[in-house]
Amino acid sequence: MIKQIAIVILQIFIIIALAPLLGGIIKKIKAFFQLRKGPGVFQPYYDIAKLLQKDSVVSQNVSWLFHAAPIISFAAVLTAGLLIPIFITEMPFGFAGDLIAVVYLFALARFFIALASLDAGSSFGGMGGSREMFVASLVEPALMLSIFAVALNVGSTNLSYISQTVSAMGLDALSPYQILAFAALFIIAIAETGRIPIDNPATHLELTMIHEAMILEYSGKQLAIVELGAMMKQLLVFSLLANIFFPWGIATGAGLAAIFIALLVYAVKIVILGATMAMVETSTAKWRLFRLPELLSVSLMLSFLAIVSFIIVKGG
Repeated sequence: MIKQIAIVILQIFIIIALAPLLGGIIKKIKAFFQLRKGPGVFQPYYDIAKLLQKDSVVSQNVSWLFHAAPIISFAAVLTAGLLIPIFITEMPFGFAGDLIAVVYLFALARFFIALASLDAGSSFGGMGGSREMFVASLVEPALMLSIFAVALNVGSTNLSYISQTVSAMGLDALSPYQILAFAALFIIAIAETGRIPIDNPATHLELTMIHEAMILEYSGKQLAIVELGAMMKQLLVFSLLANIFFPWGIATGAGLAAIFIALLVYAVKIVILGATMAMVETSTAKWRLFRLPELLSVSLMLSFLAIVSFIIVKGG
């Protein structure tokens, strides 16, 4: 019981502590490829600390929903983090939910932020909320299908069991359907984390912003909670990529040595994924909104092909 509590506390600490660092690393790598100095990797920590010291300026027209949305969104993302294996496969809350629960927790966080953007009555907020729901309608089915391809192989949608089983397979897990599913989920990760070419997190231009438009009315402590929640979601999506498709190195027991090694391996995988995402952003231009279904439909088709290839390979 004490070990399980320690694992939960350590997982919460890792999610909250490493999420801003991942954002700082991505910004630093992007600046390197763009031949700029860029902000330091610890700048997101300073930004969040600065926002936590400020008061929130709130419109008189908002309801309780505007104040509750950041907390509900943050709690939903953190709860999803307790269902996703990060450094160990024996998740204490693994019995409470699986892949479907994680997808719906992400959707719950998105839903309340979109509602809050409408609650303020801002035209920018309404625009950002409608765009977010438009992208979500294409992302969520592809997200579920991409991991279903791996779930079919192991016979379960429990993420801890998937990670443990794929890790035990070794290099035999690198099958055609798993590679197709990984490519689909990587495209989905671009959309879920608001990256170029789907969104541009570094701008407030009317024609390009989606996530930033929804949170324009937030400030101070509330903005800090929203921003930290978005960083945590980014880390968790990368964790799905790292520990569902390439879970080698993850600890299968509660030994201290195994956990320490697993944390090091996890950090390396997350940095590699962050660098890859930064390279994709640097080499790609922002797409027009009405072209986004073309890219997101590719992820849906790759997910579908992954399932079809699994049926062909196993059936043959």
